[in-house]
Amino acid sequence: MALEVNGVAVELDEEGYLMELEDWTPEVAKTFAAEDDIELSEEHWDIINFLREYYEEYQIAPAVRVLTKAVGKRLGKEKGNSKYLYSLFPFGPGKQACKYAGLPKPTGCV
Repeated sequence: MALEVNGVAVELDEEGYLMELEDWTPEVAKTFAAEDDIELSEEHWDIINFLREYYEEYQIAPAVRVLTKAVGKRLGKEKGNSKYLYSLFPFGPGKQACKYAGLPKPTGCV
């Protein structure tokens, strides 16, 4: 399975996540979002960039509960809650945001 981004095929796993972390670019995130009819806002990018930094530090994509807490600490309580995260990523902040960020599917996500 592959995703075409600016004429380049990017390999995806069977669930639609990037096979190689290095293949990620902001255009990949925009392409994933466009498939879900979502236009990425500054708020989306805050979460996407946060996830990429988190992954770089811990080598794991956080589960939703961990993500919510960590976002609250870093970006403020008003953003560190499920309601806010689901408003940005309606298909699940863990799964959808990690996919846009080019990360593997978080453990514990179905």
